[in-house]
Amino acid sequence: MEGGSRNVESPVTPVRVVFFGSPAFAVPSLRAVAAGTTLVAVVSQPDRPAGRGQAPSPPAVKVAATALGVPVIQPESLRTPEAEAALAAFGADLFVVVAYGRILPQRLLDLPRLGPWNVHASLLPRLRGAAPIQWSLIRGDSETGVAVMRMEAGLDTGPVAAMRALPIADDDTAGSLSDKLAALGAALLGETLPAIADGRVTLTPQEHAAATLAPMLTKADGHLGFDRPARVVSAHARGVDPWPGASALLDGAPLKLFTPRVTDDEVGGVRSQGRPGEVLGLRPEGLTIACAGGAIAFAELQLPGRRRMPAAAVLAGHRIPAGTVLA
Repeated sequence: MEGGSRNVESPVTPVRVVFFGSPAFAVPSLRAVAAGTTLVAVVSQPDRPAGRGQAPSPPAVKVAATALGVPVIQPESLRTPEAEAALAAFGADLFVVVAYGRILPQRLLDLPRLGPWNVHASLLPRLRGAAPIQWSLIRGDSETGVAVMRMEAGLDTGPVAAMRALPIADDDTAGSLSDKLAALGAALLGETLPAIADGRVTLTPQEHAAATLAPMLTKADGHLGFDRPARVVSAHARGVDPWPGASALLDGAPLKLFTPRVTDDEVGGVRSQGRPGEVLGLRPEGLTIACAGGAIAFAELQLPGRRRMPAAAVLAGHRIPAGTVLA
């Protein structure tokens, strides 16, 4: 399903927009809104401690909005009379929400006369929820995409104005796929905003019976089980890169595993010479580990308290002999 106008060179009518967003994924959409509307304010998450020093760090959207000269507010909660009054005072015609990180209460959704709109990183109704990019990889999907949706009270249940698909590459990680979808979503938003602004937008209800969920990841989601085909293990590892990172236990401590490559074709019936989780040795592709079907090589490793490094460099200082079993 496609939607919106292809002419993105001329600005849309000067509708007043408040943009809600926080991480880097939302920055391209922020710039698309700033280029095509009157962007009156940005709402972002509060600064949070980050890095080894735990110094307060601003969200990427705040940094970008400040560079654009747009006022930024960072309420701890949107469910206060003060937050509602501040947003109402901007007199926005529409809200655009991209990876803001909090649910907007209904009274805020009702404020803008042209409605609240969201860029969601999946082909709705598939993968509703907080982590659609990660779960599209973990579940082995061959394609994903973006949707521009009019928001309503339900979790990503609103009618869709436009969608665009994107093939998932064999080496995509959650990080690389996020970058691709951020750009794709911003382009689709820019194309769709003129129709939203002048009331020409066509909305398509979602097929709720076909919905699937993409819940927020936890650290536990990073644990790899090798009692599955190698391609499934690879998809899981790529879906949790960069966070929380794929890991398995080596002598009771977590060993993080990155940049997987399937080395035996379990689809063709080839099984690795080892039990699931057994280290087969260091090959040119990386540290190679047996799976229930096939084997998988990880080009990069990370020991506890160390940085992510090429497998050969890690193993030069920390031997993991063939026959070791990762749990």
